[in-house]
Amino acid sequence: MTEFRPGGFQVLPVVVKNLLIINGLVFLAQITFEKAGLVSMYDLFALHDVRSPFFRPHQFLTHMFLHGGFDHILFNMFALWMFGSVLENYWGPKRFIIFYLACGLGAAFLHMGVLYYENTIDLNRLYAILPQLDQIQQERETIRISKQINQATVGASGAVFGCLAAFGYLFPNSLIYLYFFIPIKAKWFVMMYAAMEFFLGVRNSAGDNVAHWAHLGGALVGFLLVLYWNKTKRRRFY
Repeated sequence: MTEFRPGGFQVLPVVVKNLLIINGLVFLAQITFEKAGLVSMYDLFALHDVRSPFFRPHQFLTHMFLHGGFDHILFNMFALWMFGSVLENYWGPKRFIIFYLACGLGAAFLHMGVLYYENTIDLNRLYAILPQLDQIQQERETIRISKQINQATVGASGAVFGCLAAFGYLFPNSLIYLYFFIPIKAKWFVMMYAAMEFFLGVRNSAGDNVAHWAHLGGALVGFLLVLYWNKTKRRRFY
């Protein structure tokens, strides 16, 4: 059992470094525009349900570079550096950026599919009960569904989960330290994390604003890509 760690000047490879910079600059722009009361970057660049008036096709890509708060971007960028640096060192910059963007897009498509399904169920339920409600209840339910459909999704989490899945496949016996102290093999960490995301996604608790299916979508695309790229290679477990 070994630990795989990038060394020398490869601790911060070029693609990961530029992704960190871009995400940081976009987050700074979010804060600046919000405080100045200017254009809403969420309305323009965050991912929305296809039935939302704010939906635009470019959001499948741009949502990956927006974040919902400092904790959100800090966690994602730390994970991107931790796992993405290893993958970029292993693959090179060209393959890594293709992988990263593919995972982010895969996460977005799965999330949008689940979101469309869930919102369709709510809309059908609303249409069924609407005649039975008084005017105030009708307005309240209509506003609730409207907010739900117009809710924005942001973050690099889907792409990062793809990196995590690839790391767990390529370096299954490498150690990941939970809370910086508890060692666990990467393969067990990935499987437990994926199982937890699946459980939370199916559970779909009220008030849970985490895009669990986007995480799973990114992890699935990441796993399938690395499986395809390595199908002709002799496996070596680090």
